Amino acid sequence: MAGIGHSSTRRHPRESGRMWSRSGPDRASLGIIGLVCAIAGFFVLGIVLGPAAIVAGWLSMGRRWDFRGASVPALVAVVLGAIDTVMAVLLLAGVGGAGGGVF
Repeated sequence: MAGIGHSSTRRHPRESGRMWSRSGPDRASLGIIGLVCAIAGFFVLGIVLGPAAIVAGWLSMGRRWDFRGASVPALVAVVLGAIDTVMAVLLLAGVGGAGGGVF
């Protein structure tokens, strides 16, 4: 009688660090999404897709800037997203020249 209704919590306790539901995209998917945004940002909408790639890569790394444990797509997404953003800002500032294309 003492264990009625409480046996499942002893076998499968809730993880102490997890405060969100598991229904969202996992870290590997966010890394790949960030990588796709970073690559597409070189061709179109770099001012939008660059920061989106940085955020997706950062979330994929577990919201830490620790690059040692990061997956490769997440790290590449952050670096390429930063390059996309800088290039788009320079292009908007007029440093890119009269051509208006990619450097």
